[in-house]
Amino acid sequence: MVMMKSERGQAAVELALTLPILLLLIFGMIDFGRIFHAYLTLEHTSRESARVASVGATNTDIIDYAYQAASGLNSEELIVHISPETNRTRGTYVTVTTSYPVELFTPFLDQIMPNPFTVTGETVMRVE
Repeated sequence: MVMMKSERGQAAVELALTLPILLLLIFGMIDFGRIFHAYLTLEHTSRESARVASVGATNTDIIDYAYQAASGLNSEELIVHISPETNRTRGTYVTVTTSYPVELFTPFLDQIMPNPFTVTGETVMRVE
């Protein structure tokens, strides 16, 4: 197959047009994976912390346990909220809410979603 002079550089132009879109898709998938990892970790953390709260632990113990359960996340940015904070009597319900900000790295994605994107996990359990 003989190429004409006018077709030289066609592959480079096609690559230059499609590469930015391909890179945005790849980095978008990586950011989505980071958000999903944080979501799964927070759901696990809130469930385990609510279990600790339902058997009569103090707020300090619950928060310390949440930091240990969320070992894959930065504990300085992890927020743990316990409701009610005091007077958890047998038969009532305790709610543990965990939230964590995930900073997005993909360009232009912060125009669609808030940056940092806050992921939340919440669990309600009956106090034993």
